[in-house]
Amino acid sequence: MRIALLNWRDLTHPEGGGAERYAQTVCAGLARRGHDVTMFCAAHPGAAPVEEIDGYSIVRRGGRSTVYPATLRALVRSGRAHGDYDVVVDTQNGLPFWSPLVTKTPVVSLVHHVHREQWPVVFGRVMARVGWTLESRVSPRVYRGSTYVTVSGRSRDELVGLGVRAEDIHVIHNGTDRPMALGVPRAATPTVVVLGRLVPHKRVELAIDTLRLLRDRVPGVQLRIVGDGWWRHRVEEHAQAAGLTDAVHFLGYVDEVTKHRELSRAWVALAPSAKEGWGLGVVEAGAHGVPTVAHHGAGGLAESIVDGRTGVLVDDVEGMARATAHLLRDESARTAMGERAREHAALHSWEGAVASWEALLAAVVAGGLLQGAPEPLQREAASA
Repeated sequence: MRIALLNWRDLTHPEGGGAERYAQTVCAGLARRGHDVTMFCAAHPGAAPVEEIDGYSIVRRGGRSTVYPATLRALVRSGRAHGDYDVVVDTQNGLPFWSPLVTKTPVVSLVHHVHREQWPVVFGRVMARVGWTLESRVSPRVYRGSTYVTVSGRSRDELVGLGVRAEDIHVIHNGTDRPMALGVPRAATPTVVVLGRLVPHKRVELAIDTLRLLRDRVPGVQLRIVGDGWWRHRVEEHAQAAGLTDAVHFLGYVDEVTKHRELSRAWVALAPSAKEGWGLGVVEAGAHGVPTVAHHGAGGLAESIVDGRTGVLVDDVEGMARATAHLLRDESARTAMGERAREHAALHSWEGAVASWEALLAAVVAGGLLQGAPEPLQREAASA
């Protein structure tokens, strides 16, 4: 198949994160299976306009907002120059690319999660209303009849709530990398880790608030924040205002080896995000035997975490501090939950995710109706 994937950013982008890892891992996996794959995304300083990586092409056009029309122009030009694509995967990160308006090629809409909660956090009242209207009302009409893919049952339910037909939606979970065997032991002192981009809706400030409550309950506790983003200065200011600069460590963007080393050292992970489609960091921590504490009502985190078994879901900062303190102080409980988190992470492989994508795209290209519960599809693909 000749496949185009439209995504806002790629992993080299300063704001790249879990959605980009998902997109590029799927692209690389499909390329290894012999497909011709091109990913279209935004340009950014220092990145080549066209690049070959892991057997597929990346075409970078436009900026933060202009990526949408620039990508559509590049998609049309590529089709004219090299022949039409067999299928287009259109990633909706709040806003989709509106590709059905410019191509007759079958379109698959990839939605990690619905952005109802994020719009007012990032934008003012007027722009948030406009964005939510486009996402919740206009997009379902433009993509009506298209196949949808999302990464959790919670996100699937939200899409149904926006009017997308349940039979058109397929769940293909994130996979997880096999943990690197670095021989790094747990930290000698109680260590909590946060993994992710520093942007408002990740609410890393709540992890700092949790640390403030923990200090009297767990002496010597440290918080290590792995990730970077345009909101970093606000998070740093929050740590300063709380008087916690001695216990909060900002590691910034790190390479894969450093990321795995930090997860190996951690005792507990926190995921204070307002919303996640799945929670890739949760499963990455789980692969290292590290349980995660997160909030109820945060989308797919209620699936990447099996509450009470692989981690804990709480209602507020006090609940997060209470659950984290218990795990930090009770080694046997922490170890048992970490082992269950490791087992849960092992159920989600990138190989299975790529196989599911290949089967679904082949059915779309053939004009077949790949409908019904998608989870059996993933299990079949994973065992193929």
